[in-house]
Amino acid sequence: MMLKRICLSVFISFFMYLTASFAQDTANDPHASTGGAQTLADIIARQNGQQVEDDFRRNATGDPNSAASIASQLGSLGGTSDAEVFRALRYGTADVTVSNNGPAAEVIIQDGGMRWLKFRNGPLKDKGGYLLLGMLIFLALFYVYRGKIMIEGEKTGVKIMRFKLIERFGHWLMAGSFIILAITGLISLFGRFGLIPLIGKTAYAAIANVGIFVHNWSSWGFMVGLVLVFLMWVLDNIPKKHDLKWIAQGGGLFTEGLHPPSTKFNAGQKMIFWAVILFGTSISITGLSLLFPFQIPMFAGTFELLNNIGISGLLGLGELPTTLAPHEEMQLAQVWHAIVAFGFIAVIFAHIYIGSVGMEGAIDAMTSGEVEEQWAKEHHGLWVDEIKAKETATPAE
Repeated sequence: MMLKRICLSVFISFFMYLTASFAQDTANDPHASTGGAQTLADIIARQNGQQVEDDFRRNATGDPNSAASIASQLGSLGGTSDAEVFRALRYGTADVTVSNNGPAAEVIIQDGGMRWLKFRNGPLKDKGGYLLLGMLIFLALFYVYRGKIMIEGEKTGVKIMRFKLIERFGHWLMAGSFIILAITGLISLFGRFGLIPLIGKTAYAAIANVGIFVHNWSSWGFMVGLVLVFLMWVLDNIPKKHDLKWIAQGGGLFTEGLHPPSTKFNAGQKMIFWAVILFGTSISITGLSLLFPFQIPMFAGTFELLNNIGISGLLGLGELPTTLAPHEEMQLAQVWHAIVAFGFIAVIFAHIYIGSVGMEGAIDAMTSGEVEEQWAKEHHGLWVDEIKAKETATPAE
């Protein structure tokens, strides 16, 4: 009897110890109670659109050597089906051997694909569309408020050469190709939602195929034009002290009779110039990455730099991933390409407005290259003074 009681006590103590240990493990790791699977809290959080940390699955791939050997058994004829193997495949940690040795061939399951698609078809499309629509509404309201900015002084009929032929060529090469790129890019992003309901899938497929071809080849003209414009105008677009006065007075855009000082390019044009250079360079680099898939990875290195200098933490982004699958590099390139494109198009909307219907005489600078002298005096007075000084200077001077 005594022996039975002792055995029972030992059993009860051991059971209580296991229960306490399990409870402690569950408190430290909520997935311990599910054997490493997702919990009800994970499911509810995901259904509510919250980001769920998936390290409990990402790291649950068992023995890497075992997972690798099992992974090699998978094939079209079947093989070992193991949750740990599929986790290793999903997160890119399995040792996979393929006949094609391309950069992305070893990626069997691309975990970030759905996140990219959801962002592309959701926030990217919606917020980008609202940005462009908002800019068009703003310009329309500004036109109603200000009207067309007319030449206020008496026109002299005297013309001043503003842009030479090579300058106009570089501008229109970049501008024309950019318009083509913008239209074909927007068709690619919005066509599935906006054009298919109107023209059907067959017609849209034909338009999309032509659009991709035109988009890819037009990009080379844009990049050549971007380089030409930078080389020709960079010195004239260096900020000067008088630009602060132009900015303080709103460029005279809101007040009739007010003409702030300006050289060949005013402060507003300089801001557009540098926006074009920065946006154009960024969109060109990501565009090259998309033109040559998996050959120009850039985001893993960029994220590592941002982490090292503390910018990612300063912006509240946390620790950015520094190991990315080839597909993730491409997806990030496509997303950033589109984000920059939306900002670029919005800036160009304003540029087109002020250079056409927004200001009398402005379009002449990029058509004939010559502008009315009175227009030049009102909008670029310091530049006119420089030209006059050169004309009156003697050869000895």
